Amino acid sequence: MDFHVPTEMNHEVERFQSFLDIQVKPHLTSWYHEKAIPRTFFSAMGEGGWFGFTWDRDRIWARPSLRGSLLIEKLARLSPGVAVAFLAHNDLGITGLRLFPTDDLLAGFGEPAVMGRLLLCLGNTESEAGSDVANIAMKAEKVDGGWVLNGTKAYVTNGTVSDLAVVTAVTDPKASRNSRLSMFLVDLSSKGVSRTKLNKQVWVPSDLTRIQMTNVFVPESHLMGGRGRGLQQVLTIFTHSRVFISAMTLGTAEGAFDLAIGHSRKRKIFGVRLADHQFKSFQIADLYAKMEASRLLIHKACWAMDRDMPFRLEASLAKYMSVQTAKEVTEWAADLFGAASVIYEHPIHKFPLDAWASSLGEGTQDVQRLVIFREVMSGFDRRR
Repeated sequence: MDFHVPTEMNHEVERFQSFLDIQVKPHLTSWYHEKAIPRTFFSAMGEGGWFGFTWDRDRIWARPSLRGSLLIEKLARLSPGVAVAFLAHNDLGITGLRLFPTDDLLAGFGEPAVMGRLLLCLGNTESEAGSDVANIAMKAEKVDGGWVLNGTKAYVTNGTVSDLAVVTAVTDPKASRNSRLSMFLVDLSSKGVSRTKLNKQVWVPSDLTRIQMTNVFVPESHLMGGRGRGLQQVLTIFTHSRVFISAMTLGTAEGAFDLAIGHSRKRKIFGVRLADHQFKSFQIADLYAKMEASRLLIHKACWAMDRDMPFRLEASLAKYMSVQTAKEVTEWAADLFGAASVIYEHPIHKFPLDAWASSLGEGTQDVQRLVIFREVMSGFDRRR
Protein backbone atom coordinates (compact mmCIF):
# COMPACT_ATOMS: atom_id res chain seq x y z
CA MET A 1 0.00 0.00 0.00
CA ASP A 2 1.41 3.40 -1.03
CA PHE A 3 1.17 6.07 1.69
CA HIS A 4 2.94 8.68 -0.43
CA VAL A 5 1.00 11.83 -1.32
CA PRO A 6 1.63 12.55 -5.02
CA THR A 7 4.20 15.28 -5.63
CA GLU A 8 1.79 17.26 -7.77
CA MET A 9 -0.76 17.24 -4.96
CA ASN A 10 1.84 18.44 -2.46
CA HIS A 11 2.66 21.30 -4.82
CA GLU A 12 -1.03 22.22 -4.91
CA VAL A 13 -1.12 22.31 -1.11
CA GLU A 14 1.90 24.63 -1.12
CA ARG A 15 0.19 26.91 -3.64
CA PHE A 16 -2.96 26.86 -1.51
CA GLN A 17 -0.92 27.94 1.51
CA SER A 18 0.34 30.91 -0.52
CA PHE A 19 -3.28 31.70 -1.42
CA LEU A 20 -4.26 31.61 2.27
CA ASP A 21 -1.33 33.85 3.20
CA ILE A 22 -2.61 36.50 0.80
CA GLN A 23 -6.40 36.07 0.69
CA VAL A 24 -7.26 34.93 4.23
CA LYS A 25 -4.59 35.43 6.88
CA PRO A 26 -4.39 39.25 6.70
CA HIS A 27 -8.19 39.56 6.99
CA LEU A 28 -8.94 37.08 9.77
CA THR A 29 -8.95 39.63 12.58
CA SER A 30 -11.61 41.76 10.89
CA TRP A 31 -13.63 38.69 9.87
CA TYR A 32 -13.64 37.46 13.47
CA HIS A 33 -14.59 40.90 14.73
CA GLU A 34 -17.47 41.17 12.26
CA LYS A 35 -18.37 37.45 12.58
CA ALA A 36 -18.80 37.30 8.83
CA ILE A 37 -16.94 36.03 5.78
CA PRO A 38 -17.21 38.20 2.65
CA ARG A 39 -18.44 36.65 -0.58
CA THR A 40 -15.17 37.69 -2.18
CA PHE A 41 -13.51 34.83 -0.29
CA PHE A 42 -15.70 32.27 -2.08
CA SER A 43 -15.24 33.84 -5.50
CA ALA A 44 -11.46 33.95 -4.96
CA MET A 45 -11.59 30.26 -4.01
CA GLY A 46 -13.50 29.49 -7.19
CA GLU A 47 -11.18 31.52 -9.41
CA GLY A 48 -8.21 29.76 -7.88
CA GLY A 49 -9.72 26.34 -8.56
CA TRP A 50 -9.69 25.43 -4.86
CA PHE A 51 -13.14 23.87 -4.62
CA GLY A 52 -13.39 20.10 -4.96
CA PHE A 53 -15.07 20.22 -8.36
CA THR A 54 -14.56 21.35 -11.94
CA TRP A 55 -17.11 22.34 -14.56
CA ASP A 56 -16.86 20.96 -18.07
CA ARG A 57 -19.38 20.08 -20.79
CA ASP A 58 -22.41 20.89 -18.65
CA ARG A 59 -21.30 18.54 -15.87
CA ILE A 60 -19.79 18.88 -12.41
CA TRP A 61 -16.74 16.65 -12.05
CA ALA A 62 -15.28 15.71 -8.67
CA ARG A 63 -11.58 16.23 -8.04
CA PRO A 64 -9.68 13.61 -5.96
CA SER A 65 -10.98 13.55 -2.41
CA LEU A 66 -7.45 13.25 -1.04
CA ARG A 67 -6.69 16.64 -2.57
CA GLY A 68 -9.81 18.11 -0.96
CA SER A 69 -8.98 16.68 2.44
CA LEU A 70 -5.45 18.09 2.32
CA LEU A 71 -6.74 21.54 1.40
CA ILE A 72 -9.43 21.77 4.07
CA GLU A 73 -6.98 20.42 6.65
CA LYS A 74 -4.59 23.23 5.74
CA LEU A 75 -7.35 25.86 5.95
CA ALA A 76 -8.58 24.54 9.32
CA ARG A 77 -5.10 24.82 10.83
CA LEU A 78 -5.49 28.55 10.22
CA SER A 79 -9.22 28.96 10.90
CA PRO A 80 -11.73 26.14 11.48
CA GLY A 81 -14.52 28.72 11.19
CA VAL A 82 -13.53 29.68 7.65
CA ALA A 83 -12.96 26.01 6.81
CA VAL A 84 -16.51 25.03 7.78
CA ALA A 85 -17.91 27.76 5.51
CA PHE A 86 -15.83 26.30 2.69
CA LEU A 87 -17.15 22.83 3.57
CA ALA A 88 -20.81 23.91 3.69
CA HIS A 89 -20.69 25.29 0.15
CA ASN A 90 -18.37 22.69 -1.34
CA ASP A 91 -19.13 19.39 0.40
CA LEU A 92 -22.80 19.86 1.28
CA GLY A 93 -24.18 22.25 -1.34
CA ILE A 94 -22.23 21.44 -4.51
CA THR A 95 -22.06 17.75 -3.60
CA GLY A 96 -25.87 17.66 -3.49
CA LEU A 97 -26.08 19.43 -6.84
CA ARG A 98 -23.56 17.04 -8.40
CA LEU A 99 -25.06 13.82 -7.06
CA PHE A 100 -28.76 14.64 -7.57
CA PRO A 101 -29.07 17.13 -10.42
CA THR A 102 -31.55 17.84 -13.14
CA ASP A 103 -30.51 19.26 -16.51
CA ASP A 104 -32.13 22.59 -15.60
CA LEU A 105 -30.31 22.81 -12.28
CA LEU A 106 -26.94 22.01 -13.81
CA ALA A 107 -27.45 24.45 -16.67
CA GLY A 108 -28.54 27.26 -14.37
CA PHE A 109 -26.35 26.82 -11.31
CA GLY A 110 -23.52 24.35 -11.93
CA GLU A 111 -20.80 26.59 -13.29
CA PRO A 112 -21.42 29.64 -11.03
CA ALA A 113 -21.50 27.35 -7.96
CA VAL A 114 -18.20 25.71 -8.88
CA MET A 115 -16.69 29.16 -9.47
CA GLY A 116 -17.91 30.53 -6.14
CA ARG A 117 -20.08 33.21 -7.72
CA LEU A 118 -23.24 31.53 -6.44
CA LEU A 119 -23.28 30.05 -2.93
CA LEU A 120 -25.09 26.97 -1.66
CA CYS A 121 -25.93 25.56 1.75
CA LEU A 122 -27.82 22.55 3.07
CA GLY A 123 -30.95 22.81 5.21
CA ASN A 124 -31.87 19.58 6.95
CA THR A 125 -31.72 19.89 10.76
CA GLU A 126 -34.81 21.13 12.55
CA SER A 127 -35.54 21.86 16.21
CA GLU A 128 -37.05 18.39 16.66
CA ALA A 129 -34.99 16.52 14.08
CA GLY A 130 -31.21 16.30 14.20
CA SER A 131 -29.65 12.85 14.47
CA ASP A 132 -33.06 11.37 13.57
CA VAL A 133 -32.95 12.70 10.03
CA ALA A 134 -36.21 11.04 8.98
CA ASN A 135 -38.16 12.93 11.64
CA ILE A 136 -38.13 16.33 9.93
CA ALA A 137 -41.42 18.23 9.76
CA MET A 138 -41.02 20.72 6.88
CA LYS A 139 -43.81 19.99 4.42
CA ALA A 140 -43.86 20.17 0.64
CA GLU A 141 -47.32 20.19 -0.94
CA LYS A 142 -47.76 19.39 -4.63
CA VAL A 143 -49.28 22.18 -6.72
CA ASP A 144 -49.46 22.97 -10.42
CA GLY A 145 -45.96 23.35 -11.78
CA GLY A 146 -44.14 22.51 -8.57
CA TRP A 147 -44.31 22.45 -4.79
CA VAL A 148 -45.10 24.76 -1.87
CA LEU A 149 -42.80 24.45 1.16
CA ASN A 150 -43.69 25.33 4.76
CA GLY A 151 -41.48 24.88 7.81
CA THR A 152 -38.23 25.91 9.47
CA LYS A 153 -34.66 24.69 9.22
CA ALA A 154 -32.95 25.39 12.51
CA TYR A 155 -29.15 25.46 12.09
CA VAL A 156 -27.86 26.16 8.60
CA THR A 157 -24.18 26.96 8.08
CA ASN A 158 -23.81 29.67 5.40
CA GLY A 159 -27.55 30.23 5.53
CA THR A 160 -27.15 34.00 5.65
CA VAL A 161 -24.75 34.35 2.71
CA SER A 162 -26.06 31.59 0.42
CA ASP A 163 -28.16 32.07 -2.69
CA LEU A 164 -29.60 28.54 -2.80
CA ALA A 165 -30.30 25.83 -0.24
CA VAL A 166 -30.51 22.08 -0.70
CA VAL A 167 -33.56 21.34 1.49
CA THR A 168 -35.32 18.18 2.67
CA ALA A 169 -39.10 18.20 3.16
CA VAL A 170 -41.96 15.76 3.67
CA THR A 171 -43.73 15.06 0.38
CA ASP A 172 -45.51 11.83 1.38
CA PRO A 173 -46.51 12.00 5.07
CA LYS A 174 -48.26 8.60 5.01
CA ALA A 175 -45.32 6.78 3.44
CA SER A 176 -42.69 4.81 5.37
CA ARG A 177 -39.80 6.64 7.05
CA ASN A 178 -37.55 5.76 4.12
CA SER A 179 -39.93 7.20 1.51
CA ARG A 180 -41.63 10.23 3.08
CA LEU A 181 -38.93 12.82 2.28
CA SER A 182 -37.81 14.50 -0.91
CA MET A 183 -35.02 16.96 -1.67
CA PHE A 184 -35.35 20.39 -3.30
CA LEU A 185 -33.07 23.19 -4.41
CA VAL A 186 -34.65 26.37 -3.04
CA ASP A 187 -33.92 29.91 -4.19
CA LEU A 188 -33.42 31.79 -0.92
CA SER A 189 -34.53 35.06 -2.51
CA SER A 190 -38.00 33.56 -3.05
CA LYS A 191 -41.08 35.17 -1.53
CA GLY A 192 -41.84 33.62 1.84
CA VAL A 193 -38.22 32.91 2.85
CA SER A 194 -37.00 34.65 6.00
CA ARG A 195 -33.56 34.23 7.56
CA THR A 196 -32.36 34.88 11.11
CA LYS A 197 -28.65 34.88 11.84
CA LEU A 198 -27.99 33.06 15.11
CA ASN A 199 -25.52 34.23 17.76
CA LYS A 200 -23.00 31.42 18.17
CA GLN A 201 -19.53 31.16 19.71
CA VAL A 202 -18.13 28.28 17.66
CA TRP A 203 -16.79 28.19 14.12
CA VAL A 204 -16.53 31.98 14.02
CA PRO A 205 -16.59 33.77 11.55
CA SER A 206 -18.95 31.49 9.59
CA ASP A 207 -22.67 32.14 10.03
CA LEU A 208 -25.37 29.89 11.44
CA THR A 209 -28.89 30.70 10.35
CA ARG A 210 -32.50 29.77 10.99
CA ILE A 211 -34.39 29.65 7.69
CA GLN A 212 -38.18 29.85 7.78
CA MET A 213 -40.27 29.08 4.70
CA THR A 214 -43.88 30.20 4.48
CA ASN A 215 -45.71 29.14 1.30
CA VAL A 216 -42.48 29.13 -0.71
CA PHE A 217 -43.04 27.99 -4.29
CA VAL A 218 -40.40 25.66 -5.74
CA PRO A 219 -40.68 24.68 -9.43
CA GLU A 220 -40.88 21.00 -10.38
CA SER A 221 -37.45 21.18 -12.02
CA HIS A 222 -35.96 21.92 -8.58
CA LEU A 223 -36.99 18.52 -7.20
CA MET A 224 -33.65 16.72 -6.82
CA GLY A 225 -33.19 13.02 -7.51
CA GLY A 226 -36.81 11.92 -7.52
CA ARG A 227 -39.75 12.04 -5.15
CA GLY A 228 -39.45 10.01 -1.97
CA ARG A 229 -35.66 9.65 -2.16
CA GLY A 230 -34.76 12.55 0.14
CA LEU A 231 -33.66 10.52 3.17
CA GLN A 232 -31.25 8.34 1.20
CA GLN A 233 -29.94 11.38 -0.64
CA VAL A 234 -29.17 13.52 2.40
CA LEU A 235 -27.51 10.57 4.14
CA THR A 236 -25.36 10.04 1.05
CA ILE A 237 -24.33 13.71 1.13
CA PHE A 238 -23.44 13.38 4.82
CA THR A 239 -21.35 10.27 4.16
CA HIS A 240 -19.32 12.16 1.54
CA SER A 241 -18.99 15.22 3.73
CA ARG A 242 -17.88 13.18 6.77
CA VAL A 243 -14.58 12.52 5.06
CA PHE A 244 -13.89 16.22 4.67
CA ILE A 245 -15.16 17.32 8.07
CA SER A 246 -12.78 14.70 9.45
CA ALA A 247 -9.91 16.36 7.63
CA MET A 248 -11.13 19.74 8.86
CA THR A 249 -11.23 18.38 12.41
CA LEU A 250 -7.69 17.04 12.09
CA GLY A 251 -6.63 20.49 10.91
CA THR A 252 -8.31 21.96 13.98
CA ALA A 253 -6.21 19.69 16.20
CA GLU A 254 -3.05 20.52 14.26
CA GLY A 255 -3.63 24.26 14.49
CA ALA A 256 -3.88 24.04 18.28
CA PHE A 257 -0.94 21.62 18.45
CA ASP A 258 1.29 23.96 16.43
CA LEU A 259 0.53 26.86 18.76
CA ALA A 260 1.13 24.72 21.84
CA ILE A 261 4.45 23.34 20.59
CA GLY A 262 5.68 26.86 19.83
CA HIS A 263 4.64 27.99 23.30
CA SER A 264 6.18 24.96 25.02
CA ARG A 265 9.55 25.64 23.41
CA LYS A 266 9.64 29.21 24.73
CA ARG A 267 7.82 29.17 28.06
CA LYS A 268 9.83 28.16 31.13
CA ILE A 269 8.42 26.87 34.38
CA PHE A 270 10.65 26.12 37.38
CA GLY A 271 13.55 27.12 35.17
CA VAL A 272 12.88 24.45 32.54
CA ARG A 273 11.14 24.76 29.18
CA LEU A 274 7.66 23.25 29.21
CA ALA A 275 8.59 20.92 26.35
CA ASP A 276 11.52 19.54 28.37
CA HIS A 277 9.41 18.40 31.29
CA GLN A 278 9.14 14.64 30.78
CA PHE A 279 5.41 14.52 31.45
CA LYS A 280 4.74 17.17 28.80
CA SER A 281 7.07 15.48 26.32
CA PHE A 282 5.17 12.22 26.76
CA GLN A 283 1.87 14.05 26.21
CA ILE A 284 3.24 15.55 23.01
CA ALA A 285 4.24 12.09 21.77
CA ASP A 286 0.85 10.56 22.67
CA LEU A 287 -1.15 13.31 20.97
CA TYR A 288 0.99 13.31 17.85
CA ALA A 289 0.46 9.54 17.52
CA LYS A 290 -3.31 10.02 17.75
CA MET A 291 -3.26 12.72 15.08
CA GLU A 292 -1.28 10.43 12.77
CA ALA A 293 -3.77 7.61 13.39
CA SER A 294 -6.61 9.99 12.48
CA ARG A 295 -4.74 11.00 9.32
CA LEU A 296 -4.41 7.38 8.21
CA LEU A 297 -8.14 6.76 8.68
CA ILE A 298 -8.96 9.90 6.68
CA HIS A 299 -6.62 8.93 3.86
CA LYS A 300 -8.06 5.41 3.81
CA ALA A 301 -11.56 6.88 3.43
CA CYS A 302 -10.29 9.10 0.59
CA TRP A 303 -8.62 6.09 -1.04
CA ALA A 304 -11.92 4.19 -1.04
CA MET A 305 -13.97 7.17 -2.22
CA ASP A 306 -11.63 7.96 -5.10
CA ARG A 307 -11.91 4.34 -6.30
CA ASP A 308 -15.73 4.32 -6.15
CA MET A 309 -15.63 1.72 -3.39
CA PRO A 310 -18.01 1.64 -0.41
CA PHE A 311 -16.65 4.01 2.25
CA ARG A 312 -19.45 4.45 4.77
CA LEU A 313 -17.54 2.63 7.53
CA GLU A 314 -14.28 4.38 6.67
CA ALA A 315 -15.97 7.81 6.75
CA SER A 316 -17.48 7.23 10.19
CA LEU A 317 -14.25 5.78 11.57
CA ALA A 318 -12.38 8.87 10.35
CA LYS A 319 -14.98 11.23 11.79
CA TYR A 320 -15.13 9.44 15.14
CA MET A 321 -11.36 9.23 15.61
CA SER A 322 -10.58 12.75 14.41
CA VAL A 323 -13.16 14.29 16.77
CA GLN A 324 -11.94 12.29 19.78
CA THR A 325 -8.38 13.35 18.98
CA ALA A 326 -9.20 17.01 18.32
CA LYS A 327 -11.08 17.36 21.59
CA GLU A 328 -8.11 15.96 23.51
CA VAL A 329 -5.46 17.94 21.63
CA THR A 330 -7.22 21.29 21.77
CA GLU A 331 -8.07 21.01 25.47
CA TRP A 332 -4.44 20.09 26.21
CA ALA A 333 -3.18 22.99 24.11
CA ALA A 334 -5.46 25.49 25.85
CA ASP A 335 -4.33 24.22 29.26
CA LEU A 336 -0.73 24.78 28.21
CA PHE A 337 -1.45 28.48 27.69
CA GLY A 338 -3.13 28.79 31.08
CA ALA A 339 -5.35 31.78 31.81
CA ALA A 340 -4.50 33.43 28.46
CA SER A 341 -6.59 30.80 26.68
CA VAL A 342 -9.87 32.25 27.96
CA ILE A 343 -9.30 35.57 26.16
CA TYR A 344 -11.44 35.73 23.02
CA GLU A 345 -8.72 37.41 20.96
CA HIS A 346 -6.05 34.86 21.89
CA PRO A 347 -5.23 32.54 18.94
CA ILE A 348 -5.72 29.37 21.01
CA HIS A 349 -9.15 30.35 22.31
CA LYS A 350 -11.16 29.21 19.29
CA PHE A 351 -9.70 25.75 18.90
CA PRO A 352 -11.35 23.84 21.80
CA LEU A 353 -14.73 25.35 20.91
CA ASP A 354 -14.33 24.48 17.25
CA ALA A 355 -13.23 20.92 18.04
CA TRP A 356 -16.39 20.52 20.11
CA ALA A 357 -18.47 21.88 17.22
CA SER A 358 -16.90 19.31 14.88
CA SER A 359 -18.46 16.55 16.96
CA LEU A 360 -21.91 17.85 15.99
CA GLY A 361 -21.56 18.29 12.23
CA GLU A 362 -22.50 15.41 9.89
CA GLY A 363 -23.61 13.29 12.85
CA THR A 364 -22.66 13.26 16.52
CA GLN A 365 -20.20 10.77 17.99
CA ASP A 366 -23.11 8.52 18.96
CA VAL A 367 -24.29 8.55 15.34
CA GLN A 368 -20.80 7.54 14.21
CA ARG A 369 -20.77 4.73 16.78
CA LEU A 370 -24.13 3.53 15.46
CA VAL A 371 -22.91 3.56 11.84
CA ILE A 372 -19.68 1.76 12.79
CA PHE A 373 -21.59 -0.85 14.79
CA ARG A 374 -24.03 -1.54 11.96
CA GLU A 375 -21.25 -1.81 9.37
CA VAL A 376 -19.23 -4.14 11.62
CA MET A 377 -22.23 -6.40 12.22
CA SER A 378 -23.14 -6.38 8.55
CA GLY A 379 -19.61 -7.42 7.65
CA PHE A 380 -19.71 -10.18 10.28
CA ASP A 381 -22.94 -11.53 8.81
CA ARG A 382 -21.44 -11.58 5.30
CA ARG A 383 -18.44 -13.61 6.52
CA ARG A 384 -20.57 -16.32 8.15
